Amino acid sequence: MLNIFILRKRKKASVKKVSPQSKKLRAAARAIVLERVEYFNQHYQLQYGRIFIKDQKTRWGSCSSKGNLNFNYRIAMLPKELQDYLVVHELCHLQEMNHGPNFWKLMMEQIPNAKALNKELKSYSFK
Repeated sequence: MLNIFILRKRKKASVKKVSPQSKKLRAAARAIVLERVEYFNQHYQLQYGRIFIKDQKTRWGSCSSKGNLNFNYRIAMLPKELQDYLVVHELCHLQEMNHGPNFWKLMMEQIPNAKALNKELKSYSFK
């Protein structure tokens, strides 16, 4: 049987223009996240990979199966209490990759009002 391969030209990756304001927010977010991860991880002593600051459209943060922590750059615009909540939330996912009772117990070791902050965070939009 003859195999025929069709070569297609790759599309160039679209380059997003990053505004000066966005660059400043990303730098601020990186500084906040790095400092708070270091602070809270003194308690948890968890191993994590890299930390990324992204322009996510629907998420404040995420934790990959490789242990990388991802945060939306808009974290820099949130009140400090919510910034801390997000950092601890993603750190806790390094140990509990779900939102079950053990996850919330782990969260509340450092953020006693985690469930209330979770509800408050939902009132913030990405626009």
